[in-house]
Amino acid sequence: MSLNGWLQISLFIACILLLAKPMGAYLTRVFDRRKTFLDPILNPCERLLYRLTGIKPEQEMRWTEYAVAMLTFSAATALLTYIVERTQHLLPFNPQHLPGIEPALALNTAISFTTNTNWQSYSPEGTMSYLTQMLGLATHNFWSAAVGMALAVAFIRGITRREANTLGNFWVDLTRATLWVLVPISICFSIALVSQGVIQNFKPYDTARLVEQQKVTGIDGKPTTITTQTIAQGPVASQEAIKMLGTNGGGFFNANSAHPFENPTPLSNFLQMLSIFLIPAGMAIMLGKMVGSPKHGWAVLAAMTVLWFAATLTCYWAESQPNPLIHNADQHASLTTSLASQPGGNMEGKEVRFGIANSALFAAVTTDASCGAVNSMHDSFTPLGGMVPMVNILLGEVVFGGVGAGLYGMLVFVIMAVFIAGLMVGRTPEYLGKKIEAYDVQMSMLYLLIFPFIILGFTAVSVLMPNLGLSSLANHGPHGLSEILYAYTSATGNNGSAFAGLNANTHWYNYSLTVAMFFGRFMMIVPMLAIAGNLARKKIVPASAGTFPVTTPLFTLLLTGVIVIVGALTFFPALTLGPILEHLLLHAGHTF
Repeated sequence: MSLNGWLQISLFIACILLLAKPMGAYLTRVFDRRKTFLDPILNPCERLLYRLTGIKPEQEMRWTEYAVAMLTFSAATALLTYIVERTQHLLPFNPQHLPGIEPALALNTAISFTTNTNWQSYSPEGTMSYLTQMLGLATHNFWSAAVGMALAVAFIRGITRREANTLGNFWVDLTRATLWVLVPISICFSIALVSQGVIQNFKPYDTARLVEQQKVTGIDGKPTTITTQTIAQGPVASQEAIKMLGTNGGGFFNANSAHPFENPTPLSNFLQMLSIFLIPAGMAIMLGKMVGSPKHGWAVLAAMTVLWFAATLTCYWAESQPNPLIHNADQHASLTTSLASQPGGNMEGKEVRFGIANSALFAAVTTDASCGAVNSMHDSFTPLGGMVPMVNILLGEVVFGGVGAGLYGMLVFVIMAVFIAGLMVGRTPEYLGKKIEAYDVQMSMLYLLIFPFIILGFTAVSVLMPNLGLSSLANHGPHGLSEILYAYTSATGNNGSAFAGLNANTHWYNYSLTVAMFFGRFMMIVPMLAIAGNLARKKIVPASAGTFPVTTPLFTLLLTGVIVIVGALTFFPALTLGPILEHLLLHAGHTF
């Protein structure tokens, strides 16, 4: 750990907190349909789109109608992506003449991008054509993020409305999230990335002759000599921008943001991390503005920031520790600034241009949000360092969280926090003037229980059926368990990052992860919308002396505690058999 590393981490969170207020104000104006500086350009586009599709923007929806519209849209776009994948060999913009995707992988990928997970059981540059990357995948990065934002806004309307039966119009919210927020910021961000060296072209892959030939063992077990290298390229910057901004995470290249064509400089790395947290932080402020209590938005953002800092601190500390199994070698950071200086700690699986501080920070940011992009390999982290990204997702990805999804997930925890506070003082809990009753708590518990049921259920089946779950593991013992647990955690949490030691491109993992992604997204949305619909129908109750305030540091502390305790009670036993046991065995001299 170094002063330079802490300065970079401090600069990052300072920028996020500075940008949160203007971003939140802009989002509020967009979804309240108030005037913005983009209206002269976008209002005509919006009206034309409604006219062409027959949408009636003034017609609002009950929560059930809102859910049906969202599910219908998601199903239609998933089908589009599946068809594009299966037929890519017949479609244009395929200079490498890549074949169509086989059914299991195509289904897995279509559901992955529809659910904002962007789990990739394949090497993108060797599997997906340019058209598939753009029409099948990059478009979903916009749509799935816009769906999450629309759902969060619907939840907030449920809190603010009185004795109402509707939550707004899904198609209007989807359109405004896309046109007013995601598209303009993505255009600006992609230009900034191109200025840093991120590529954007439609050229066929180049072939370069190696300066020094490489002798390797082929898949047939016979020695072979490699004399050339294929250099993949394509329309990267446009996908990279929305991949980060929409907290999607699916890379154009297999190495994701560790690839120099996706993330070439420290500045591009910093901008990518900023873009991951930009909208989730802004939506917390938007919450406060839309419910008429700005301090409540800042209290929620404070809870997110506290949990983020704890994760970053732990990961940075763990990765800065020397490997206990390496002896007679200096593993401490050098104080010099020469090219021969020693970074110290665990540099395995990390890019030298980013180092330990930016690798740990990126890992915490991408898993605190449901992004899943990586600039280092989490499988190569120390046991405790690798546990941090896993725990971030296991908490429900509400620490900033995905675009929209993080906020509505956090609001479910807010309901549980005020319910617990009400029990403490012996009165009916209230949240911003709405009484929290049995139905609200039941739906909140359903939301919270679906998540561990999917993760732990599929992990147990994979471990107990070796022919299905263990045949494609690179490591065994507790590290192997961590690889499997992380895969289902990432899929169910709609994150998409992975412990790369697991080959998930098998029929079992393609289909089981598809189910985990689908239910981890949509099965949790339905009870959330049910809560919103129920809240909208309630009267506003005036605050009294016994009302628990949701704008104070005490509320932030309670909310943080509820999130940590629920996560710990649910997943601590599994973590003790995985990364915690591996940490203890590592210090006892064992590796896996």
